[in-house]
Amino acid sequence: MPHAVGQPGYTQCMNDVTRRRAWISAVALVVAVTSADGQQFGGIARAAFPPAQQPGPADVIASERLVRRFDSLRLARRVPGLAVVVLRDTTVVLARGFGMADVERAVPVTPNTPFNIASVAKPIAGVVALKLAQQGLLDLDRPMTAYEGFRKLCAEVRGVGGIFWGDYACDTDSLTLRHVLTMTANGRPGKRFLYNPPSFSWGSRPMMQVSGVPYSTLVDSLVLRPAGMTRSARKHRNLALREDLAKDLARPYHTDSSGVLRPSPPPGPQGDGAAGGVIATAMDLARFDIALTRGALLPDSLRQVMWSPTRTATGAVLPYGIGWFVQQHEGETLLWHSGLCEGAYSAIYLRAPSRGITLILLANSDGLWWDNPLDGAQIHRSPFVAAFLEAFPRRP
Repeated sequence: MPHAVGQPGYTQCMNDVTRRRAWISAVALVVAVTSADGQQFGGIARAAFPPAQQPGPADVIASERLVRRFDSLRLARRVPGLAVVVLRDTTVVLARGFGMADVERAVPVTPNTPFNIASVAKPIAGVVALKLAQQGLLDLDRPMTAYEGFRKLCAEVRGVGGIFWGDYACDTDSLTLRHVLTMTANGRPGKRFLYNPPSFSWGSRPMMQVSGVPYSTLVDSLVLRPAGMTRSARKHRNLALREDLAKDLARPYHTDSSGVLRPSPPPGPQGDGAAGGVIATAMDLARFDIALTRGALLPDSLRQVMWSPTRTATGAVLPYGIGWFVQQHEGETLLWHSGLCEGAYSAIYLRAPSRGITLILLANSDGLWWDNPLDGAQIHRSPFVAAFLEAFPRRP
């Protein structure tokens, strides 16, 4: 299956869709406290956050226990380097690096090490789309056929078929950008959930067409700068990674057939699509999370739209909002996304609102992956997430 078919970029890190059916992106953007300076970026004031708070004794004990568990899981799964941030509301209670960002040069991972976050870029795309809607530029319910290039895409992908395009509803005016961003574009639009990264990637085109600027510029002006994410940037085939980030980027690795850890080639070049293409640190993802919590990126009304599960016309609840998985598990809502560059990088970004706790994990191998199905949401099956939820139980 081609990686790019009539779209600005199939911006996922998958090497072979047919070889590994269930590759998903996901969870990971976590936080660090930024200071207020009142400076304006793209019409939005930089988020003003309170001074950093000290974590409570219970969170300190839980973090110490989780550190040991995460390092044990990392070693068992042959993950060379892992960055971890845990937040209690807007307070960072754990920020830690494990292992090596570059094994050969013995460069350790820190919370400020940049990684390819793969599909954890989708929550960022959700913010961009809703911000453009708030400004009156983007209509999420406008037919996709109204956008330049979509009919050409439809004609090309219908001949491709396969998991993502076999029943893609591109030849009908009932398919909207909302369906694309909520992963309900396959079959009858809005009726069922199927995680479709290449379709989501194409969602950057309407954003570019209504704003008149490249998608990467939108991400920078509407998200990265307002959130104070100074160690993050977009990257695609026509946009080189910023030099300082390229120098420090965690080197990707895989385990070969004999069980030996080997350096991996970097993920292939992609276009300026919405499904991936972000390099970030765990601490910058924490800044993103804090900015969301404080309403610095979106007002509460739009944030709730982003985090609300999609409902079908008959009232059935589907496990995806706008750029986020919205999963019900044992009576609580989990908001998350994962990221996977097969044989190179993986990521998890999880918010447990009822617990007031957030987890961010970035790795320079695919060792965080747990085979989530394309038609479901099962973050609880991740051993890292299971350990995290056990360490930070629900509040009484």
